[in-house]
Amino acid sequence: MVYNKKAKEFYSQELASLREQGLYKEERYIHSPQASSIEVEFPAGTEPKPVINMCANNYLGLSSHPQVLEAAHKGLEERGYGMSSVRFICGTQDIHRELENKLSQFLGTEDTILFSSCMDANAAVFEAILTNEDIIICDRLNHASIIDGVRLASAQQDSYKHMDMAHLEKKLEMHQDKRFRVIATDGVFSMDGDIAPLDKICQLAEKWDAMVMVDDSHSTGFIGKTGRGTHEHWGVMGRIDLITTTLGKALGGASGGCISGRKELIEMYRQRGRPYLFSNAVPPVIITAASRVIDVLSQTTERRDKLEENTKYFREKMTEAGFDIRPGVHPIVPIMLYDAKLAQGMAKDLFTEGVYVVGFFFPVVPKGQARIRVQLSAGHEKEQLDKAISAFIKVGKKYDILHKTKEEVIAKYGM
Repeated sequence: MVYNKKAKEFYSQELASLREQGLYKEERYIHSPQASSIEVEFPAGTEPKPVINMCANNYLGLSSHPQVLEAAHKGLEERGYGMSSVRFICGTQDIHRELENKLSQFLGTEDTILFSSCMDANAAVFEAILTNEDIIICDRLNHASIIDGVRLASAQQDSYKHMDMAHLEKKLEMHQDKRFRVIATDGVFSMDGDIAPLDKICQLAEKWDAMVMVDDSHSTGFIGKTGRGTHEHWGVMGRIDLITTTLGKALGGASGGCISGRKELIEMYRQRGRPYLFSNAVPPVIITAASRVIDVLSQTTERRDKLEENTKYFREKMTEAGFDIRPGVHPIVPIMLYDAKLAQGMAKDLFTEGVYVVGFFFPVVPKGQARIRVQLSAGHEKEQLDKAISAFIKVGKKYDILHKTKEEVIAKYGM
């Protein structure tokens, strides 16, 4: 037997080492629907308690919204539970194409293709259209799914310093001998909440004859004046060649993703995108719910506007309280703590105070960059935000981190 005593001992020691370093990830069990307030069992085996949820991707509060649930029920009743097939065999219903058309209209693109997740979309986005004659030039802080997509492609690879346009231009100039150049970036970087400068990226792409690919998972539905995403935020709609995004965050929060962009490229994914060709179609229940979400977002910006107000309020109050927060306007709010054990300890104490957050640390973020990542929602009411801010201040005082510099926090906790 391959899995012998030696292997068992090795992996047991690896897990013990993760616990000792404060890097072990513990799952919490939610006993209620996803919402701004949830019931959570933590530690495992304890009685679930109500807490304010400050770490979900439920940006617009639509995961359990009555209209979304109604549409999901309709999809289940009228079109069944699952497709039991891939799209090109017998897995495509008319509602799949209807949603793809709605997404194209919403995002301002020529065509859209659905995937089981945005991770699957990113697994296909390069591999299906590029060869070893081409090159992908990535922002160095791109999401893991983009990195995995690059690894799957036969194209050559290079990178540029995070949001450093001078460095990107040097790389574009360096690779003028390649057939195609693709600049790949997150629209919003999920750990820091910073927004890629797509206006400058598009200028460089046009100057040096490159394509632009953007993963807008943490933007679609709420960034930009009408929630179209980072390309709307920067005024470059129609200039982005490929957008990957998810239905699993602001757009209802279930699962599913897509690639949206130039029609010829989208058709190539229908012909050669392996995650599309060899994965079951997105279930009807998700299609009908997501379609309703797009309808709602196309009619009003009310939820997007409330999220913007919540974000501004929380960021201002937490900054005044003395927390080290990465500046920005995104509802991702990194509370910088730098030490993994400190992040874990504060998250546990905040849970005791009725606020559900999670500590992030290596390998999710670089070593020495541990944090608690707060994510705000349009579902949060001001009373909930005030309670959460009070809890953060109480716990922050306990650990003596308020109004402290990065160097002071690191010196105190001996990272």
